[in-house]
Amino acid sequence: MNYFELFNLEVSFNIDLGKLATTYQKLQQLTHPDKFATASDRDRLLSVQKNAQVNDAYQTLKSPLSRAEYMLSLRGIDLQHEQITLQDNAFLMQQMEWREQLEELDSEAEPEKKLTELDGEIKNIIQSELGALEQALVSSSEQANQSAALVIRKLKFMYKLRQEIERKDEQLNDF
Repeated sequence: MNYFELFNLEVSFNIDLGKLATTYQKLQQLTHPDKFATASDRDRLLSVQKNAQVNDAYQTLKSPLSRAEYMLSLRGIDLQHEQITLQDNAFLMQQMEWREQLEELDSEAEPEKKLTELDGEIKNIIQSELGALEQALVSSSEQANQSAALVIRKLKFMYKLRQEIERKDEQLNDF
């Protein structure tokens, strides 16, 4: 059973997160290992396995990026273990510029302000890319799937960069 079926959701990039959370709570109650404490060894093991599956499915579906990746995996495109590098030269140049800005923050007169500006810029681009990803995932054509895969690769970088920005923000505010 795929994750969307487990949560009784249509396979779609846009899902009802409220319904996802409600169904998750119900499935947790049904499969929680404590409920099977006095059951047979086999039933306890099944409970642990089902509960882990519910947790994995929930974590995957609640995040737009992992949800999109999962949708592509259902279409036969596995991005989690790929070794393909991004071939978009303009985006590669942009990555380098962002990295340089992040590295040069310590020498800025107002590093917190510059960090906030950089973070805002990346947040805006992420929102735009999520819109492009949504559009690409509407169709399951090979071209649309490849377009979605390209956007996912870009988003992975940007989410990672946002984590680095958060760490830098913590460093700046530790003083």
